[in-house]
Amino acid sequence: MSFGRPPNVESFSGAPPLLGSFPVDHDGECKDFMKNYVKCMRVNKNNNGACREFSKAYLQCRMDKGLMDKDNMDNLGFADMSTKTARNSTHSTESPSAESSAPKKTS
Repeated sequence: MSFGRPPNVESFSGAPPLLGSFPVDHDGECKDFMKNYVKCMRVNKNNNGACREFSKAYLQCRMDKGLMDKDNMDNLGFADMSTKTARNSTHSTESPSAESSAPKKTS
Protein backbone atom coordinates (compact mmCIF):
# COMPACT_ATOMS: atom_id res chain seq x y z
CA MET A 1 0.00 0.00 0.00
CA SER A 2 1.09 3.50 -0.72
CA PHE A 3 -0.58 5.42 2.15
CA GLY A 4 -0.87 8.81 0.44
CA ARG A 5 1.85 8.57 -2.18
CA PRO A 6 1.69 7.16 -5.67
CA PRO A 7 2.13 3.38 -5.63
CA ASN A 8 5.12 3.31 -7.98
CA VAL A 9 7.30 5.79 -6.04
CA GLU A 10 10.05 4.14 -4.05
CA SER A 11 11.20 5.68 -0.79
CA PHE A 12 14.32 7.74 -1.19
CA SER A 13 17.11 8.65 1.16
CA GLY A 14 18.36 12.18 1.48
CA ALA A 15 21.97 13.15 1.15
CA PRO A 16 23.67 15.01 4.00
CA PRO A 17 24.62 18.64 3.33
CA LEU A 18 28.10 19.32 2.03
CA LEU A 19 28.64 22.26 4.39
CA GLY A 20 26.77 23.74 7.29
CA SER A 21 26.35 20.81 9.65
CA PHE A 22 28.58 20.65 12.67
CA PRO A 23 28.43 19.01 16.11
CA VAL A 24 26.53 20.59 18.97
CA ASP A 25 28.74 22.14 21.64
CA HIS A 26 27.69 19.69 24.38
CA ASP A 27 30.56 20.67 26.68
CA GLY A 28 29.90 24.40 26.35
CA GLU A 29 33.40 25.15 25.12
CA CYS A 30 32.21 28.20 23.17
CA LYS A 31 29.25 29.08 25.38
CA ASP A 32 30.72 32.42 26.52
CA PHE A 33 31.17 33.52 22.90
CA MET A 34 27.59 32.52 22.14
CA LYS A 35 26.28 34.40 25.18
CA ASN A 36 28.16 37.55 24.16
CA TYR A 37 26.65 37.34 20.69
CA VAL A 38 23.11 36.84 22.02
CA LYS A 39 23.57 39.72 24.47
CA CYS A 40 24.76 41.97 21.64
CA MET A 41 21.77 40.98 19.54
CA ARG A 42 19.39 41.89 22.38
CA VAL A 43 21.06 45.24 22.97
CA ASN A 44 21.02 46.06 19.25
CA LYS A 45 17.41 44.93 18.65
CA ASN A 46 18.47 41.89 16.59
CA ASN A 47 20.63 43.92 14.23
CA ASN A 48 23.21 41.26 13.41
CA GLY A 49 25.37 43.76 11.53
CA ALA A 50 26.24 45.44 14.82
CA CYS A 51 27.31 42.09 16.31
CA ARG A 52 29.47 40.67 13.54
CA GLU A 53 32.66 40.71 15.59
CA PHE A 54 30.93 38.51 18.21
CA SER A 55 29.73 36.15 15.49
CA LYS A 56 33.23 35.96 14.06
CA ALA A 57 34.70 35.22 17.51
CA TYR A 58 32.13 32.46 18.07
CA LEU A 59 32.89 30.79 14.75
CA GLN A 60 36.63 31.10 15.40
CA CYS A 61 36.14 29.39 18.78
CA ARG A 62 34.22 26.54 17.13
CA MET A 63 37.00 26.08 14.59
CA ASP A 64 39.70 26.18 17.29
CA LYS A 65 37.88 23.56 19.39
CA GLY A 66 37.24 21.23 16.44
CA LEU A 67 33.47 21.77 16.48
CA MET A 68 33.48 22.74 12.82
CA ASP A 69 35.88 22.47 9.93
CA LYS A 70 38.49 25.18 9.77
CA ASP A 71 37.85 27.70 7.03
CA ASN A 72 39.02 31.12 6.05
CA MET A 73 36.88 33.88 7.61
CA ASP A 74 36.59 35.44 4.16
CA ASN A 75 34.66 32.34 3.04
CA LEU A 76 32.33 32.66 6.02
CA GLY A 77 31.21 36.17 5.11
CA PHE A 78 33.77 38.23 7.00
CA ALA A 79 35.93 39.37 4.07
CA ASP A 80 34.95 43.00 4.54
CA MET A 81 35.94 42.87 8.22
CA SER A 82 39.41 41.54 7.45
CA THR A 83 40.03 44.33 4.92
CA LYS A 84 38.79 46.96 7.39
CA THR A 85 41.08 45.53 10.06
CA ALA A 86 44.01 45.59 7.64
CA ARG A 87 43.25 49.17 6.64
CA ASN A 88 42.87 50.31 10.25
CA SER A 89 46.14 48.68 11.26
CA THR A 90 48.03 50.36 8.41
CA HIS A 91 46.49 53.73 9.23
CA SER A 92 47.18 53.35 12.93
CA THR A 93 50.82 52.47 12.27
CA GLU A 94 51.25 55.41 9.91
CA SER A 95 49.62 58.03 12.10
CA PRO A 96 51.87 57.77 15.18
CA SER A 97 55.03 57.84 13.10
CA ALA A 98 53.82 60.90 11.22
CA GLU A 99 52.92 62.63 14.48
CA SER A 100 56.20 61.72 16.16
CA SER A 101 58.29 63.06 13.27
CA ALA A 102 56.42 66.38 13.17
CA PRO A 103 57.85 69.06 15.44
CA LYS A 104 55.65 69.87 18.41
CA LYS A 105 54.80 73.48 19.09
CA THR A 106 54.82 74.70 22.64
CA SER A 107 52.98 77.78 23.72
